Amino acid sequence: MRYLRRRRRLDGDAPLEDPIAGVANLFDASIVFIVSMMIALFMAYNMMDLLDPNAEVTMTRKSSDGALEVITRKGEQIKVQKVTDKKLGGEGERLGAAYRLKDGRIVYVPD
Repeated sequence: MRYLRRRRRLDGDAPLEDPIAGVANLFDASIVFIVSMMIALFMAYNMMDLLDPNAEVTMTRKSSDGALEVITRKGEQIKVQKVTDKKLGGEGERLGAAYRLKDGRIVYVPD
């Protein structure tokens, strides 16, 4: 009967749980979530070629003031060209003709 009467004593020496210990787990989970969202966005916009070091990528971008830029990446070299409305002139030779079809497509015919 002695065993039935025994009660547990609350020891004051027992270590308390650290309330901030769970924050580290939340940080790790948020990093995994952020990386997975970045990969999902790259795949949704078909931009996985940006991660390939051997791919050639061409993008057009319109700035807030309306100017167009053509961004070309070949390997590790990135080239930015601005599109203007200015007409160019100079000497050269005729290479062919371009025709606009009724549906809006442009066809180039070499000479």
